[in-house]
Amino acid sequence: MKVFVTGVAGQLGHDIMNDLAARGYEGIGTDIASEYNGISDGTAVTRMPYVSLDITDRTAVEQVIGALKPDVVIHCAAWTAVDLAEDDDKKAKVHAINADGTQNIADACKKIDAKMVYISTDYVFDGQGTTPWQPDCKDYAPLNVYGQTKLDGELAVANTLEKYFIVRIAWVFGVNGKNFIKTMLNAGKTHDKLTVVSDQIGTPTYTLDLSRLLIDMIETDKYGYYHATNEGGYISWYDFTKEIFKQAVELGHTEYSEDRLTVVPVTTAEYGVSKAARPFNSRLDKSKLVENGFKPLPTWQDALHRYLQEIEF
Repeated sequence: MKVFVTGVAGQLGHDIMNDLAARGYEGIGTDIASEYNGISDGTAVTRMPYVSLDITDRTAVEQVIGALKPDVVIHCAAWTAVDLAEDDDKKAKVHAINADGTQNIADACKKIDAKMVYISTDYVFDGQGTTPWQPDCKDYAPLNVYGQTKLDGELAVANTLEKYFIVRIAWVFGVNGKNFIKTMLNAGKTHDKLTVVSDQIGTPTYTLDLSRLLIDMIETDKYGYYHATNEGGYISWYDFTKEIFKQAVELGHTEYSEDRLTVVPVTTAEYGVSKAARPFNSRLDKSKLVENGFKPLPTWQDALHRYLQEIEF
């Protein structure tokens, strides 16, 4: 099986490429840079074929995918800077990447009859209430530009293809890139008190675990909408932070102990308004995975433990 992966310089694309190699599949990566020069961790992805591609260039997308003829395209590339997306001078670019770029890839997949995986987000919903969002829910009401453009991408895929997986995730962390865990660990080294939001609820997603699930999916024809985060229950960012520091201490990093570092829960309103509105309810119902025979991701607590052992901090 030949798999073309967009956004391989990011957290998820990086892990997908390594998983493809481990399973003996032919993985070809792409990103916007002319050379695959952002990663030097020595993993398989650094030795795998790479193609520079601007997904907003419709002709280039058609030519590259048409020439490679992959069996599957896993589309991880996206504009993910949520607050920057609200800037007037960025909105057109965000739409070009998340919506138009996705349409370009979907059209190219249709021409060669390839499967497509589109990575989406709970931000397509309004983030209200406490009921977990169902994958086949169509009550879309994005709160911000990022959410709207990711929804536009979803619709581009669903309206163009029949052989697609639209997989919504949340609170992503991986080895290759910036994320909440790294931010908290860095902040904890230089502060003795941190305030963290406690009224936004969801579940983290470890890209190493997610990549395994996505490749399990493309081995099947069980197409449709899915939600995929780690198991372990719904938590707040405050809960997540407390567990990050607790596990860090257990690994010998005493600088994060409660004796030295205090973590204070605050509401979103108390924390301060960001440019982009954030969802309070990022709970994603993942039961459809089991119903369709897929193995759920491990608990987020276990994922965090493995992740902290993997990174240097």
